[in-house]
Amino acid sequence: MPVGDPNDTILHQLEETSEEDIYTTRPEVSGIWRLFLYSAIGIFVFFVSINIGGKSTIPLDHMVTAIRTYAAPVVPWILFALIVYGTVSALWQRKWMKSSIDAVFTAFKIIGLVVSVLILANRLPGFLSEPDLVPFLWEKIVIPVGLIVPIGSAFLALLVGFGLMEYVGVWMQPIMRPVWKTPGRSAIDAVASFVGSYSLGLIITDRVYKSGRYTGKEAAIIATGFSTVSAAFMVILANTLDLMSHWTMYFVVTFIVTFIVTAITVRIPPLSTIPDDYYPGSTPQPELQVTGKRSTAAWNGALHALKGADSLPKTVWDNFLDGLKMSSAIAPSILSVGLTGLLLAKHTPIFDWLGYIFYPFAWLVRLPEPLLAGKASAMGLAEMLLPATAVADQESIILRFVVAVVAVSAVIFFSGMIPCVMATEIPISIAQMVIVWFIRVALTIVITTPIAYLLL
Repeated sequence: MPVGDPNDTILHQLEETSEEDIYTTRPEVSGIWRLFLYSAIGIFVFFVSINIGGKSTIPLDHMVTAIRTYAAPVVPWILFALIVYGTVSALWQRKWMKSSIDAVFTAFKIIGLVVSVLILANRLPGFLSEPDLVPFLWEKIVIPVGLIVPIGSAFLALLVGFGLMEYVGVWMQPIMRPVWKTPGRSAIDAVASFVGSYSLGLIITDRVYKSGRYTGKEAAIIATGFSTVSAAFMVILANTLDLMSHWTMYFVVTFIVTFIVTAITVRIPPLSTIPDDYYPGSTPQPELQVTGKRSTAAWNGALHALKGADSLPKTVWDNFLDGLKMSSAIAPSILSVGLTGLLLAKHTPIFDWLGYIFYPFAWLVRLPEPLLAGKASAMGLAEMLLPATAVADQESIILRFVVAVVAVSAVIFFSGMIPCVMATEIPISIAQMVIVWFIRVALTIVITTPIAYLLL
């Protein structure tokens, strides 16, 4: 387990307290105010939208915007430093020798480093400097994700390190386990992804998995089922597809469909076949089923976590450093893997071919322009904004609405989410993620189209 992980803070307490006692005994804890104050700050930073300068979003997003605005000259160099560190670390640790996948991603990191040098030197070749290629990746994905991961990590401990996750987990047990086969505590992941971003959700998932509180299967389910783009990004989709007049309906339908699809995918391969094992070397901490009074169990569990928590400065600093390391692993991969996907979408017919795979599903539910819908849906594998660009000029609001939902519910895409997953220890391969992506897209088309006809 990595040093400074916020989720290892309750391990020494668990050595002294049996798992059954976590929910049935109440420990003596000083500074209970920390549970309330730190949790409240974490909820505010990640989940409460506020309006600043005409922009309504969560405080974490405002922080990143402020950094990009007031430190604009140095932000590209910060990202470049992270990319250099991530690439050199991969080479120094000889990761390419571990497996063929590691070798491929090490090569992609080198390519990402080269691309970043070309960006800062203003020497991008003409075909890469088109607005929808490298500039799009750099400005819309690499910089936001590169900044939000370390900053978000610093605040993340407030959500997962001082008892809130244990408290919420007890209340959510009756819902999460039967429907999505994940612990109640995974509800934090789901909300953080929808309100924050997939990178935040994946940070939580990876940390909790490595602390022994998720199994590999549970972590893979959460990563591919809940770690979708944020509500703020959904606004961009809705604007692109002229759906803002139906924003509330779009958000609610997308939220519901995404979780319905996840409830189905967890019951079929490949997710159903992933071993239910804990992270190697971790102390397994399965979420026990509460049989007594739920409010009492939730409070006891939270207090046990709080008793074992580190000091706030240490936890925040350690998490910030972990976030920097994760950013350094993600940033070069996004530049290279994302660019590869965008180039394939722009200059090859591969997504036209993939579109034929989804044509039968679109035709079956009478979605307008089923072939175009299939192609647009397939383009989401490269980058989640691409489906919107393919149908933005279409008259049919049914088509635009369904494609907008597909872009979010698909969850998996090469320009950001897949590199983020590969930078974690979550035990799922690229091939498995692509299969899950196909299943999610097909199910979303079939489920969403009748809803769109009914509501629009």
